[in-house]
Amino acid sequence: MSLLHGVIIAGGRGERLGGVRKADLRIGGRRLVDRVAAALGPVAPPLMIAVGPDDDGRGRRDGAAAVTDLPAPVGGPLAGLAAAVAALQERGIGEGLLVSAAVDTPFLPDNFGVVMLDALGDASAAFAGWGADFYPPNAIWRIEALANLPGQITAGTAPGSLKGLQARLGARRVDWSGRAAANPFLNVNMLADLLMLGRHE
Repeated sequence: MSLLHGVIIAGGRGERLGGVRKADLRIGGRRLVDRVAAALGPVAPPLMIAVGPDDDGRGRRDGAAAVTDLPAPVGGPLAGLAAAVAALQERGIGEGLLVSAAVDTPFLPDNFGVVMLDALGDASAAFAGWGADFYPPNAIWRIEALANLPGQITAGTAPGSLKGLQARLGARRVDWSGRAAANPFLNVNMLADLLMLGRHE
């Protein structure tokens, strides 16, 4: 697991939550960013947190490195993933594995990285699913398969979403419905989600 690099996708503005940054929301007294970081387990330091261009320092975590979403027509999680790849490339890292997770997934399984790594096989990427549902930000990637992504993002030639990128890469879908008692990828988009998931703590 220590060979894995990690990024938490946390650049959303939380508009449906009144502009509250999701990373700082708490369930069971713990911030979402801390819950997700703990679930990712040991990744090569520093753990990256992809933040929006208007980030004001909230949602940060000691020992983690903030990487700013690359300016792009698309934005969103795809820009956060590209920012992580660009940061790795700046450090001379062009190969290996990158595990990504959405910050608003408070019940991310603590064996997420291990299972995704085992399921990746020879594919360029793999993403989490639960029955008919799928969760593109919760994924594992071969860094070399993403080598051109930062440039494509800034040039406006990248796929329109993580889903589109995963389709282009022929990513594997990893179904967790037989690995967990309940869907561990339910995310916080609105206050009702926060209240509902808080009752599951």
